[in-house]
Amino acid sequence: MLKTTKIITKTSKNKLISACTLAAVLSVSGINTAAADSKFIFAQAYNTEHIFHHTSEKFMEQLSDKGSSYKADYHPGGDLGDWTSQFEQTMMGVIPMTITYGASEFDGRLDLTWLGYVVDDWESARKVYGPGGPMLDVYNKIFAEMDLVALGTIPTGFGSITIRKGVDKIPTSFPEDAKGIKMRVIPSPLAIERFKNWGFSAVPMPYSELYTALQLGTVDGRAFGPAVEIYQMRDVLEAYILTRDYFEHAFWLVNKDWWEDLPADERQKMQMAADETLKWAWQEAEMIDNGFLDKVRDSGIKVIELSDEDRAKAKSILYAKEWPYMEKKVGSDIMKMMREIAGIK
Repeated sequence: MLKTTKIITKTSKNKLISACTLAAVLSVSGINTAAADSKFIFAQAYNTEHIFHHTSEKFMEQLSDKGSSYKADYHPGGDLGDWTSQFEQTMMGVIPMTITYGASEFDGRLDLTWLGYVVDDWESARKVYGPGGPMLDVYNKIFAEMDLVALGTIPTGFGSITIRKGVDKIPTSFPEDAKGIKMRVIPSPLAIERFKNWGFSAVPMPYSELYTALQLGTVDGRAFGPAVEIYQMRDVLEAYILTRDYFEHAFWLVNKDWWEDLPADERQKMQMAADETLKWAWQEAEMIDNGFLDKVRDSGIKVIELSDEDRAKAKSILYAKEWPYMEKKVGSDIMKMMREIAGIK
């Protein structure tokens, strides 16, 4: 059973924000009343190099091939807000469909997506998080309480840490090497917990502020970085330390009310298009991730593997401290399953 957690709901202030956002979105999209029921907003916050964009393009091709009368009004690159904002707008029905990460500020159980050292390689990641894996049902039980449905998960790759230029430290052994290093983490309680446990000074910060913070030296490095994002910030980065502390995956989300109100035949076509696209994404993502890691190396960034000893120590810290912390949020049944997946006794 999922442990019940109170979802942070927004008050009248957010209703005003939602109304303003809806007006802006409709203005940007140019959707009029006559076209609204066959054209829908589909958004994601990252640029055209990101797998979110490739996945979105593939879906739109598949939807057309299925003969759907619905057309996506596609918004890449965050013109409708960053990934957290798009998550919230999809909850509210402002954006019917998005590819985004799980925003745990709305339900702390979504920190489960960032849980450290669940899987070690792409093969095990596919079995756990990919099509037919056990995690989608777990996530959808959480999303149902937020008026969301996840059609599937989109893999990005293993996330690691990086250090900016001008910092005379390359941390590989935790917590000894981490002292005094200001590490940007995603705005998530679990992220803060992880990097405090590893000995860093954890600095929660939105993605939209990260590049400038690295430029100005506000932070010394960033965590939660897959290779594609490291490459995009290559001009300010010195070293990429492959902690591979979590497998980054995002969600293909639809607003539940919008989804259930679709004509049954159109919903079936969308589901089929999504299923084909998800199969493609999980086949292509590893190659894309490895390609960006090669680009990171070629750009002159030092790419550093942890020793077996340092990786084992990093894992043991998270299993001893982070996993019990997560169990308080999601309950013992889910964490028992996670321990079995990770091979933890």
